[in-house]
Amino acid sequence: MGTHHHRGPARTGSRLHRTAALAVVAPLALLTVVALVWLWPSPGAIGDGADAAPEIPGRVVAVEEETCPEGTPADVERCGSVRVSVGTEDPVEVTAPLPGGLGAPEVELDDDVVLIRNETPDGVAYAVVDHQRGTGLWFVGLAFVLALVAFGRWRGVASLAGLAATFAILASFVIPAILDGSPPLLVAVVGSAAVVLVVLYLTHGFGITTTTAVLGTLASLALTGALAWLSVAALHLTGVTDDLSASVGGTQGVDMRGLLLAGIVIGSLGVLDDVTVTQAATVAEIAHADPAAGFGRLFRAGSRVGRAHVASVVNTIVLAYAGSSLPLLVLLVADNGSLTAVVPSQVVAQEIVRSSVATIGLIAAVPLTTALAAWAHRNRQAGGMAG
Repeated sequence: MGTHHHRGPARTGSRLHRTAALAVVAPLALLTVVALVWLWPSPGAIGDGADAAPEIPGRVVAVEEETCPEGTPADVERCGSVRVSVGTEDPVEVTAPLPGGLGAPEVELDDDVVLIRNETPDGVAYAVVDHQRGTGLWFVGLAFVLALVAFGRWRGVASLAGLAATFAILASFVIPAILDGSPPLLVAVVGSAAVVLVVLYLTHGFGITTTTAVLGTLASLALTGALAWLSVAALHLTGVTDDLSASVGGTQGVDMRGLLLAGIVIGSLGVLDDVTVTQAATVAEIAHADPAAGFGRLFRAGSRVGRAHVASVVNTIVLAYAGSSLPLLVLLVADNGSLTAVVPSQVVAQEIVRSSVATIGLIAAVPLTTALAAWAHRNRQAGGMAG
């Protein structure tokens, strides 16, 4: 009899949690789907690449080096020509200049390379532009998959499915929608919400722990987007800091300020879901170990873990952004004499905004998710004790 009365309310509490979670998550999911349909790019948003020079795979069969003539730029270390075998059934040999200059591929005999073919007034000209990396990338990807599955087992398989879903959303919706002229920040928020709803449930299963992580992530993501918009507007950032960003804005007509905001939101998402899942799982484990714990005790214990987690992740965010911009920072410091002299510049200010906004969103995610998880598990335990 005692066992019967103990389990009944606990099961009722569990059903109430699932119903409450569904009542909150279902409208958010429906709103995300509606926004996806509304912002979905037209079929011609991405070009077919017909205007680009065709890339041709080949293998180097001869390297003929020559002495560089006078007046050759200092960064060109090799001069001459290279003969490349193109085609598999009836291979033909073509001749191209030996690549030289900063960043040019270092071509050697038997290298698998990529050429482009250009029509010139003097005839057809070939140029070696890169190495073929398909096989090597397959091996790296296979090693990644094997390591993840060997360690994570079925959870590793689920995380791979979530990773595939993330890439699918980015490739089929986010990038084409931005190229189609939709507001980049809105596209990023909707795409990120879709990633959260699909990937977290796919990876961690349908449960109250995952639901609290989803709600905490979405709330923190909305805060991150709002703070990013305010910061970019207040500091008059344009998003155009180099030739690449200028080219994207000029040739594709993309709103570069919006693209900067979209990058901040999407870049924050990966760290946010890590923190929210950890917080939700931590509170669930504390509640399991101490069934008598109420909201206050669960919240305080979870927050202690969250503070330690945030302290380490914040350094990760700053180093990640600094590492991605390291060549540009080196150039700016070399031209201006010190890092402090270039801090007010748009390039550095942009990275400071990225790091600061992502960190604030990360910090907010801890109490939000911890409070949601503590409330959910406190109610469940209360129901069980009452029985």
